[in-house]
Amino acid sequence: MATPSLRRSVNRVRYSGQEKLPPLPLVTRRFLAWIVEVLLVIASMLIPLYIGIYIQSQFVGEPVPINPLLAVMAEVIAKAFHLPTIDAGDSNVAPLTNLFWSIALVAPLVLIVWQLYLLAKTGSTLPKRWLSVRVVTATLKPPGLRRVLLREGIGSWGLPLLVAYILWCYSGTSSLSILVGISSLMVLTEGMSARFHPQRRCLHDRLAGTYVIDANRPSGLYQSQSSHGRLISRSHQQTETGEEATLTDTVPKPKFKHQQRKWWRWMRRHPHFVVLLVALFSMATVLGTLVGTQVYVQTQANHRAVEQHNTQQFLTLMKQLSPNSSTTLEERQRAILALGTLKDPQALQLLVNLLGQETNSNLLDKVQQALVNSGPQALPYLQRLNQYLASLLTERYTLTDKKELWTQQLQETQQAIAKILLVYSGKVHSANLNRINLGQTNTESGSFTLVLDKTDLSGIQLKAANLNHASFRGTQFRGPGEDGRLDTSDDWIADLSDAQMPAANLTQSDLSHVLMQRTNLVLATLNRANLSAASLTGANLSSTKLMEANLHAAVLADASLTGANLAAADLSLANLSGARLGQVSALGTKMQSADLSQSDWRGSDLSQADLSHANLSDANFSNTRLTGADFHNAQMTNVNLRNADLNLVDLRGANLVGADLQGAILSSSQSAPNQQFKQINSSSIQSALVKGVDFSKVKNLDTKQVAYICTQGGNHPRCP
Repeated sequence: MATPSLRRSVNRVRYSGQEKLPPLPLVTRRFLAWIVEVLLVIASMLIPLYIGIYIQSQFVGEPVPINPLLAVMAEVIAKAFHLPTIDAGDSNVAPLTNLFWSIALVAPLVLIVWQLYLLAKTGSTLPKRWLSVRVVTATLKPPGLRRVLLREGIGSWGLPLLVAYILWCYSGTSSLSILVGISSLMVLTEGMSARFHPQRRCLHDRLAGTYVIDANRPSGLYQSQSSHGRLISRSHQQTETGEEATLTDTVPKPKFKHQQRKWWRWMRRHPHFVVLLVALFSMATVLGTLVGTQVYVQTQANHRAVEQHNTQQFLTLMKQLSPNSSTTLEERQRAILALGTLKDPQALQLLVNLLGQETNSNLLDKVQQALVNSGPQALPYLQRLNQYLASLLTERYTLTDKKELWTQQLQETQQAIAKILLVYSGKVHSANLNRINLGQTNTESGSFTLVLDKTDLSGIQLKAANLNHASFRGTQFRGPGEDGRLDTSDDWIADLSDAQMPAANLTQSDLSHVLMQRTNLVLATLNRANLSAASLTGANLSSTKLMEANLHAAVLADASLTGANLAAADLSLANLSGARLGQVSALGTKMQSADLSQSDWRGSDLSQADLSHANLSDANFSNTRLTGADFHNAQMTNVNLRNADLNLVDLRGANLVGADLQGAILSSSQSAPNQQFKQINSSSIQSALVKGVDFSKVKNLDTKQVAYICTQGGNHPRCP
């Protein structure tokens, strides 16, 4: 009979045998270690990134400029992955956001360097060590830094990601999800290359001369990964006798040396054939060089001949157009049209001079036609003449008898420029028309008003240009760049900063991302226009019509919108900090999560407007109609709501610390000062939703307001 101690020992053995699980295959552990490594790097970037985004969404205070390194990296990433660039309004962030975004940039780099260092010195990263996976050389030593850089930087990640990026660039799409999918496929395909090697070595292992072994049982691993059992047992015998273990015996000998010797023997056996091949190659090289040289010389000769012919033709045409010439009117007209076909700077300058000197209406029409035929190349010459004439008309000493003539000449340049922009719509992306005068002009003989409806002006530069009363209905000021995709770093975006555009018609025009800083848009019409992410800092939009306009994420800081009509417009995520919006009509306007801090809305109508999650700190809403507005979860610290109409306003979740509600109307029938709280019937009156709202730090509440707050479920120290 067995003793009790023997039975306990047997039971422990049986128990441990039942619980012991077979180890995971090495391939599975390699894949799991790789997954953990990738997840650690991604987490080190995403966690601080999203913490910074959350802090930015909740931040109330003085922002700081974004870290310059972050701005540079954001620009580089935007260009590489065809992403939108940072808008002007996003350059200032919360201090903690700056810190966490800097961590999001540095942490992945530090983690990658640390993991590569561990792999080079010990053969295992942290996840590989957890899963008993080790990378070694043929002599069972750690790979070292050079091999690790070859293995990870080039083989495992560099080449697969480079191939994926090239395929994505030529795929015609800007979707990052497709790039992630192609990159994952390339990396996994490179990793699966181990399936086609007898020793289960991936391409990156063969490139770096490394092996992946089981850290717990390195000897047994060789037998499971190779069919060369006899060679491996030899390696084991060497280990038992004290010699250094090696994997070189299990590695198939490279074939390229054998191929080299084979080619060398063949060349020695056939020397005449080799000489013939070398001679043919040399002859082909010499012949190609001669042909290329001849083509280049002939091209240059043709170019000089064309230039000489154009010069001769220009001199002939100039003689025909000279004042002393005896040519007829028809001959002069043909000469003018011929100048437009030369595409020569001298010809363009002569045509522009004729436009500013000629008085014959028939010849002026031909000059304009010739300039239009010349294309956008004529714009710089017309711009200089236009600016010169405009400066003459603004001088105080302008003579009365000259003013009419100069105005007519100005109109001629305006008409020529307008025709070129209309005819070459979508082909003037790099045109520089800064400070040009294309505004409305009137003379006794006629008037000029710029009309460029449904025209493509994307990328055009119109800074400080005079465009008063111009019509741009449905015009496109932003377009895809050379990659043919919108929302990428090379988009063609017009610049209208400091432009004078009073009473301009921009209905349904595309002005998204366009620069319009300090632009004068008084009395302009922008109904249903797309102004998303446009930069309108300091712009003057007084009395402007913006009904149903898209101003999502637009920057309107310090802008003036006094008397503007914003009915049904979309201002979500817009920056209206410090903007002046007195007497504005904003019925049903969407302003979710917008920055309205320090803005002035006195006397405006914001009925049914959606201001949920908006920042209204220090804003002035005195004498404002806010009936039915949604202030759900809004930041309303120190907001001025004196005498505001707050009927049916949703204030649930709003932060009202320091808010001034003196004279504010919370319901259509507020109770008398001596009325008891319980006598108010909330179901029979129109009232603001204040349930759960903290009014303990609200200023200037009267008895009726406190009575209403208490009966509607609000919180106040005076509530019973």
